[in-house]
Order: sequence, then C-alpha cells, then structure tokens
Amino acid sequence: MPGHDLALLTDAALAAGKIALRYWKNSPRAWEKDAGAGPVTEADLAVNDLLAERLRSARPDYGWLSEESIDTAERRQAHRVFIVDPIDGTRAFMAGEDTFAHSLAIAEAGRVIAAVVYLPALDRLYTASAASPAMRDGRPIRASTRPGTAGATLLATRPTLGESYWPGGVPDVKRSFRASLAFRLCLVAEGRHDGMLTLREAWEWDIAAGSLIAQSAGAAVTDRFGRPLRFNAEHPQAAGVIAAAPGVHAELLTRLSA
Repeated sequence: MPGHDLALLTDAALAAGKIALRYWKNSPRAWEKDAGAGPVTEADLAVNDLLAERLRSARPDYGWLSEESIDTAERRQAHRVFIVDPIDGTRAFMAGEDTFAHSLAIAEAGRVIAAVVYLPALDRLYTASAASPAMRDGRPIRASTRPGTAGATLLATRPTLGESYWPGGVPDVKRSFRASLAFRLCLVAEGRHDGMLTLREAWEWDIAAGSLIAQSAGAAVTDRFGRPLRFNAEHPQAAGVIAAAPGVHAELLTRLSA
C-alpha cells in the first residue's frame, strides 16, 4: 500500500506544480493570515483545492491536515492521514524565488509512511516511503556521514545560532538558509548539507514529508530534545526539528542540553 500511496502523492504533487507555476512571478494576490500566521496567496489556496480534490477523492477514508484547510478533530480518528503544505516557502514564492515546495505526506499511527517534496520551479522531486528508499528524481540519495559539527554545513536561521540557545557552546558550523523547511530536510537527505536545525515549534505540514525523506536517506531526525517525531497530533506541532548526519546530530543535542 505505501507504494500505491507514494504514486498517488507523486502524481498530485506534479499536478500541483503546474498550478503553482501559473501564479509564480505573475503577481498573485496575497494577504496576511489572522494571528500573525504569515502570508497566504491565491496560489496557496488553488493548490490546496487541487490537492484536496485529488487526494481525498482517491482515499476518502484518510484524514486531512493541511496548512490551508480548517482543521477538525475528525482526522484524529482516521487510520491514515494526509499531511499537506500546498506551498512551503510562501514568502520565497511571493519574491519570485525558485525554492518553494509542495510537501505531501501520509502518516499512519503517528509515523509517516509515504512522502513527496516537489519543487516545481526547479522540477526537482524528492520521494520516500516505508517500502522504498529516499530518492531525488528517481535516483537514490544518501545523507552526509560527517562525524561531528566542526566544519559542518548547517541550514538554520541566524538567531538559531545565538549563544543563549547553546549552553554547551555554539557549534563551529557554516550556516546557510532556505525558506522551505521541507526543502531544508531534503537537502540534508541528499548530503548537500550536513544538517538542518530549527528550535521553534514546527508545524507538521512543514516537516512530515521531509522528515521521512531525510531519515530514509540515513540522517538522524528528532525534535530539538532528541525525541522521535510523531504526527497527526491533536495540536499538530513538533518541538523543533534536528535532522543531520548521525554524528552531527548527536553533537548538536549535546551542545543544546549541556
């Protein structure tokens, strides 16, 4: 079944990309969400509508959790649930940057079993499932095996490396950044960076797909306290995310908790 689900997610992501690209660099209407939840554009909603129609009609017994849909308690009773971010990196999308992504996952009993992250402006597709390895555009990928943080490349915001967060000392890393959390996780999965880190609470739809892809590629993936990520929670947020080469991950945890 994970293979069938992965094919369903892949087809939906590719179709979503065609919708998103119609709006990209075409001045889509945009506005701020309530309670400081960030921007949303007409493209986010159009992609969400397409994904909801395609995925929910194909699997009507699956639950639904999306950044752009009203959340209901109904999903908590479903055996499997779609966890979707129609456009991850909306600010990058609005700025005409090419690193926004569609993040699509299916979780079962708290674990992601099928995952797709697609960057339509780059035509780059990352996939993984419980029955298949992490892949980019159909080719297997592997995470870094760097043994520690010295000289490691880490995807993180600048404030994340502030001294107040690191009682064990700020790690000696080369910092980079991408707007999309899903893309950051995929860059770790393919070994282009040794790790990624966010200490803020992370919405499930931002991290569900990328976390399985990174883990399937050999990265260690946990919340900021070293606990396994669980999905389809009543309040769908994780306590930060660390995804990195196992040795890098272990040292980051030690420095955070010293």
